[in-house]
Amino acid sequence: MTSGWTFEGQPSAIGGGAMTLVAGGSFCVSARNGDILPGSAQGIYYADTRLLSQWELRVDDGPVEELQVLTGEPYHATFVGRAAPRPGQAESTLLVVRDRYVGGGLSEEITIRNMSHEPAGCMVTLHVGSDVCDLFEVKTHRVHWVADVTTAAEERSLRMFSISKGRGARVAAKADGTPILPVVNPRLLVFRAVVPPRGEWTAYVQVNPIIEGAETEPWYSGKRLSPALAQRAGRLFEWRRRLPEVTTTNVSLAGILRQAFDDLGALRLFDPEHPELPPTVAAGAPWFMTLFGRDSLLTSWLALPLDPDLAYGTLCRLADLQGTEIDQLTEEEPGKIMHELRYGARQDDTSAGGRAYYGSVDASPLFVILLGELRRWGLHRESIERLLPHADAALEWIERYGMRDGFLWYQRKTDQGLLNQGWKDSFDGINYADGTIARPPVALAEVQGYVYAACVARHYFAREAGDTETERRYRDRAAELRARFNERFWLPDRGYFAVGLDHDGRPIDALASNMGHCLWSGIVDRDKAAAVAAHLLSPRMFTGFGVRTLASDMGAYNPMSYHNGSVWPHDSALTAAGLMRYGFVEEAQRIAMGLLDTARAFGDRLPELFCGFDREEFGVPVPYPTSCSPQAWASATPVQLVRLLLRIDPWVPSGRVWIAPVLPEGFGDLRISGLPLAGTRVDLEAWEGSGEVRVCGLPEGVRLIPEPRPPKRSGARS
Repeated sequence: MTSGWTFEGQPSAIGGGAMTLVAGGSFCVSARNGDILPGSAQGIYYADTRLLSQWELRVDDGPVEELQVLTGEPYHATFVGRAAPRPGQAESTLLVVRDRYVGGGLSEEITIRNMSHEPAGCMVTLHVGSDVCDLFEVKTHRVHWVADVTTAAEERSLRMFSISKGRGARVAAKADGTPILPVVNPRLLVFRAVVPPRGEWTAYVQVNPIIEGAETEPWYSGKRLSPALAQRAGRLFEWRRRLPEVTTTNVSLAGILRQAFDDLGALRLFDPEHPELPPTVAAGAPWFMTLFGRDSLLTSWLALPLDPDLAYGTLCRLADLQGTEIDQLTEEEPGKIMHELRYGARQDDTSAGGRAYYGSVDASPLFVILLGELRRWGLHRESIERLLPHADAALEWIERYGMRDGFLWYQRKTDQGLLNQGWKDSFDGINYADGTIARPPVALAEVQGYVYAACVARHYFAREAGDTETERRYRDRAAELRARFNERFWLPDRGYFAVGLDHDGRPIDALASNMGHCLWSGIVDRDKAAAVAAHLLSPRMFTGFGVRTLASDMGAYNPMSYHNGSVWPHDSALTAAGLMRYGFVEEAQRIAMGLLDTARAFGDRLPELFCGFDREEFGVPVPYPTSCSPQAWASATPVQLVRLLLRIDPWVPSGRVWIAPVLPEGFGDLRISGLPLAGTRVDLEAWEGSGEVRVCGLPEGVRLIPEPRPPKRSGARS
């Protein structure tokens, strides 16, 4: 690998108000009038390649003014605008409608409607440009106008192609009886249109991807719905049909959940060669429209009450990609769960099936945790047995390749890899209280918690199988790790846990949100939990909307940074789940309600992250410019918030499920029909402030316990 996976900066901004359309691994990011502006991160993307970097519509050489954007399916939008006023007119009389579909390329119908009583003669031009850049090149500000990207005018089309990358696109066009003028500039498609009075004129354009020299049509072509898009539309319909039905008296919550459901449905990934397999989930648009280890696993855990098939599909795909050999460039090792899968247009790419990179320290224990969560819910029981050897291989990787001094550490294998390999993976994401950046190898606090929870999960698998030796071994490992963690990571003079241990074994002493994950995993001793909770909800950490990634009095604090003072909804949700686990109900409620207020402020969709300014300073959350939207674990966060406020804690193998609602004031009453549990669907109803619950349809052999699960029996999320 010559360009590597590391990036010491932040992603390119896509511009305020940008529109993102998503269909599997395809997506389009544009301005709200439908244009794709050159020099930005906007574009039409497919197979991790930016097919087009410019797509600007002009009527008589003037831009189209935005009026409205109508969205329906995640892959479809209609951009409504108007052209400049006609000569001698004060008001515009030309309405411009761009009906766009994304999927395996792009298809767009351009309609100009004439509101006047005389014909309108127009020159309609589409400015088209392509840099055939790999997604990484765009993301990391390394875009090069490559000399070998050739642009050629063909019959009714433009063809842009990079010989070295073997990729490109062809833009084909046709119109209602209107010829395309000879293309003088190969970056233009030009129409001479006459729009009849009170009538309309229509043109059709489509972007055909060219990958490895093979050209394919987009899933929607002109007025024709391709089998691929029809299948995807059918999948979305089926997805929505079988989701649990949520009814609530809280109108805002209903809108937030509806948006979350739609976004998670749009981010699902299907294997085109094996469409019968369950889907996985992409990490987010625009930069992470592919399978990620950590992101996809945590998203599946957060969204499991909504759709357990996401968890099952993600586990199956990651098991297929599990490491089998040692490769320093990709950081692959036997048993290791990968970090991300890419299909881009890099010149160093030699794999037609995508390239897996394994630089993640936490994906392997999270794999085991998610498998254990499926077991607790009593779902996919036969398949879980098939995946258990992969969990054992992941645990073996932890012991053989990652453990040192009793903890799991990370350090990249070459300078091409990610410097930091936990969820705060920016180059400056791990630092001391004075702001100094920690130097790897690093043992992260939350990662030790994940390993602890993975060991507990494996010990329960062994118990249920009657394997007393394996049960004892993993129970002892968990107990030893918990004891070591609470001794080495605890800072008694400050009353909180260190972010991690540095290369010399010294505590990295910043006050950060990482310890919220430690509550979630259950590794924190109960005598330390109250102090941790107090710090997490202190003004230094809690903004009123969520928990900061780094406390406001730390040396590296910057509320506008990526990982050093911003708020990540999934991070706050896991913290809230951990607080609820240890019995800090009011604290968990405050975080949950703050996040729901945030979603409402962002039009019902939680962003990947937002700035960490205090709510008392700015009454609304401040956006982070390069935040992904939709983003998977942010989209799954509202699902998890509902679960934690209902305190749903299943343990199907032991025949019990704990449900003890603590719906706070203002949350509203809630009814869920069709919640997946133990291979069946159950209905439940809860009321704001009452603590009561009504459950119907529990499977035989599973008993409802209408109280919180006792902490002494919590073990871990397994």
